[in-house]
Formats: sequence, structure tokens, C-alpha cells
Amino acid sequence: MSSFSDEAFSLEFFPPRDQVSRERLVGTAKQLLAMHPRYVSVTFGAGGSTRDGTAETVSMFSQLGCEAAPHLSCIGASRESLVQLLDQYKARGIRRIVALRGDLPSGMGNNDSDYRYASDLVRLIREHAGDWFHIEVGAYPEMHPQADSPEQDLDHFVTKVSAGANSAITQYFFNADAYFDFVDRAVQRGVTIPIVPGIMPITNSTQLLRFSQMCGAEVPRWIRLRLAQFGDDKASIRAFGAEVVTQLCQKLIDGGVPGIHFYTLNNAEATLSVWKNLRY
Repeated sequence: MSSFSDEAFSLEFFPPRDQVSRERLVGTAKQLLAMHPRYVSVTFGAGGSTRDGTAETVSMFSQLGCEAAPHLSCIGASRESLVQLLDQYKARGIRRIVALRGDLPSGMGNNDSDYRYASDLVRLIREHAGDWFHIEVGAYPEMHPQADSPEQDLDHFVTKVSAGANSAITQYFFNADAYFDFVDRAVQRGVTIPIVPGIMPITNSTQLLRFSQMCGAEVPRWIRLRLAQFGDDKASIRAFGAEVVTQLCQKLIDGGVPGIHFYTLNNAEATLSVWKNLRY
């Protein structure tokens, strides 16, 4: 019998841009909370562009009775601004943070930042807040797009873990072997924290291919060809996407993953359709 349970799921959302989007997100959230996720995470824009929205959305989920973890990115941020945010989250009883380097704002160079790597941020959180926060970090089974090699990328991951990370969420992927290979290599380097696979439901082929090009996630050729075959047939894309992602998740669950983190894109239908098909 699998030890996997509903509590092993977690969900990612992004802050809504306006009141209409906020009301829509509340409805989406209520549908997805039927999954009884362990927690939800809320993204943080480049250079902190959605900082206030992140905090407000975290509060919304707390009011709905779900633990919420704000994303915190360090690129372009000063120590003072990061410490201020950490203190605000601690004062509000937030116990989990997703610590990321973040994307460079347009026109900004690395040298403009006090903190260049996620490991710097993890170290700051530990130095300033001790063990108050459970720290999630990112992992890249198919290699971070800016890394020079898989080994260098793994070095960076091990450094984040050594700095004090409690667990990790991966970039999305469609090849389970890439995930299991990354975990095996991390374990060989002494990593013992849970590495949770991040999963992207397929609902829009153009959007998926654009996201994947930006973040370095590989969409296998057979999937790209099938998506191209469907053209603008949204119903067929959604049905195919649900089948592909369900099979991927089932293989991961059967392989003993510690959890599954869905990138919901603030949409309930695609994630729910996968979740309802899983056996565990």
C-alpha cells in the first residue's frame, strides 16, 4: 500500500492583477482545496514586482484555512528589504518560504544585487530567523538554463541544501527518468532532504512551449507533435494533456516520490482532472 496521501500534494498560484482576477482566484482556490494540499505557494515577480500581491494572496489562503508559503527572490533586493519581509511574514505566523534567486529585472546586471544566488538567501533566512521558517528551494532535473553543466548545476543545489534548505521543488518536466536521475545524483552527494517533483498541467500548447523555452524544460518531441496535430482544438489538448500528465504523476508516485507540487496557473480544471485520475 502506498504511503502517498492527499497531504503530499502542494499547489502554486500567482497573485491576481485586479479585483476580477482576485474573485476568480478565490473560486479556483476553493475548488482546489478539495485536494487537501499540505500547503500552497504564491509567486513573487521579477525584482519584487508583485511583492504586495504576494503578501495579500498569502493572507487570502490563510483565511481559507490553508498554509501558504510566499516565494521570496533575492536578486535586486537589499538585505534590509529582505529582512523587513521576513519579519513581516514571521509576525503574521507564516512558517514556510520558497527561497529563490529570481529572474533579473530588465536591464539589470548581477552586480547590482547584494545577493546573487538562492544559497545567499537561504543563508540570510537562517541567520536572521533561525529555524522559524521551513525553507523550500528550487531544483532542476534537466539543468538550470543558465548552468554550464549538469555537475555545476548539482553543485549549486548541494550548496543551497547545505545553507539550510528543508526541502526542494523541481522545475517541471515530462520525463520521469530525468527526475529520478537527479535525485539519485543528489543522494550520492549526501542530500537527504525531500525533492518534490513540480508538475505543469497541459492546457495550452503555445503557452507551454513558450514557458518551456524560457525555463529550459524539455517538451518531448512526441508530445510537441501530438499538440501540433490538435491545432486549436482546446478540448482535445486538455484531454491529451490530462492523460499525459496523469501517467507522469502515476509513474512518480509508484516510484516513491515524497510529494507532487502542481503549477496551477490559477486554474482548477486541469490540476483536478489529473488528481482525480491518480491511484495511491
